[in-house]
Amino acid sequence: MPAIAVPAFALTWWLGCYLVARDPARVVLWRAGGALGVYAVAVAAWSVAPGSAVAEVLLCVPALCWSGTATALLPRGVPERRLVNVGWAYASVLFLILAVVLPGVGKLVALTPLAGATTLLLRNRDRFRPHPLPVALSATALLHAVGLTVLLAPGDLGPPEPLIAAIGLDLLLFGFLVAIADAAEAGERLVPDLRRSFVAAVAATLLCAGPATLTMLAAPRAAAVIVPQFVLVAVALGAVGLAAPVRAALDRVAFLHQDRLRLDRAALLMAAEALPRRHERHRLIALDEQEFRRLTRRALEDFGDTARLMRSPLVELPMLERRLRERGPGLAEQSLVRAAELRAVLAEQVRKLKPAAGFGITEEWWRYNALHYCRVLGLRPYDRSPPTDNLDGDALRALEWFRYHVPRERLNRWAAEGADMIAARLWRDLLSTDPRWLTRAATGAYVARIDPSNTTRRPKGRRNPQSS
Repeated sequence: MPAIAVPAFALTWWLGCYLVARDPARVVLWRAGGALGVYAVAVAAWSVAPGSAVAEVLLCVPALCWSGTATALLPRGVPERRLVNVGWAYASVLFLILAVVLPGVGKLVALTPLAGATTLLLRNRDRFRPHPLPVALSATALLHAVGLTVLLAPGDLGPPEPLIAAIGLDLLLFGFLVAIADAAEAGERLVPDLRRSFVAAVAATLLCAGPATLTMLAAPRAAAVIVPQFVLVAVALGAVGLAAPVRAALDRVAFLHQDRLRLDRAALLMAAEALPRRHERHRLIALDEQEFRRLTRRALEDFGDTARLMRSPLVELPMLERRLRERGPGLAEQSLVRAAELRAVLAEQVRKLKPAAGFGITEEWWRYNALHYCRVLGLRPYDRSPPTDNLDGDALRALEWFRYHVPRERLNRWAAEGADMIAARLWRDLLSTDPRWLTRAATGAYVARIDPSNTTRRPKGRRNPQSS
């Protein structure tokens, strides 16, 4: 068992930590990371007490987390998305209690939410980007359900260790698909950053998991030996998966009274984390107008988050590069400066939506108010006690108006409409100021329709855009 359990524990624990560290503010990554983390704990529990009720219940929990991940991945345009996400929490608690109470194969009741979530994924598969994602997630969910069923089924079907390892491989594939979905949603690259973390995880597995496996083989069934070995592996692989948060925490401790040094290091680490995840220019020009609009909406939602803006594809806009080169040489090469300039461009575009001086709440003000106060200024009117420090009179009036007279759904709709107006203006400006972009974007879209996996091929009979 240790030869299978320790690597399975190490890799699933690492991937769960990696998903959470990608963007700690995203609920979908926490749910996916929870599925992987609970499976790792289940492997450790099975190693201590094979076939115990605790281990069997823990092996059922990832299915509940998986169903929550699937519901969180539903596109925003799905009408039942919000209701399903709220209902998932209550349903998970109910089915978890049933899994604890019911014996043996009865614990498979935990697969019920997963079946419902998978049905929703397939029903709305046309709205996903990338499009094959729902089918891939559904196939892995089916394999997971089959593996868990065989494991908990009555009768002697052979040693359980290979089945547990197969369930772990299925969860690793699930985590990889969630990482793909997160990268596609954010408009980021995945492979360079994941490869870097995976290489570190393999090295840590060989250095830590190998000795831990030998130690457990030397003292089989000794909980006092097995548990500390799993804790050691969890700490080592968790440090790899949570590399950026761990470095930030160490800096806060090591440079407790050196604020300037801590802030400078935080900026450098933020830039270093953003570089492997940011698309190059040649990928940006393949965007169509719809995708450009979606990325503009996301950039406005992330207006106050410098790390996300640094990873946004919009920092590669020629408009930003032109503005920065006019300000001084070398500025266009600095990621933090690009993010700040993108924030400035978005703020300027929001100001252009303002109808007149002062403050108003008529229809012509709706989109501006939603973007300026809730995106640029970062007001959170629906919090229980929204902060009001350093707010001027107009901001306070807007906060009260949103809080008591504007439903959340209506505010989000106004913000989305305003973001679409800004995206359309930026798109027109992009095409009018840089005609080469129009040629390249058309070529890139044509190539993507021919073969989405090959962005370097060009259709026959077209000139190389670079030669123009």
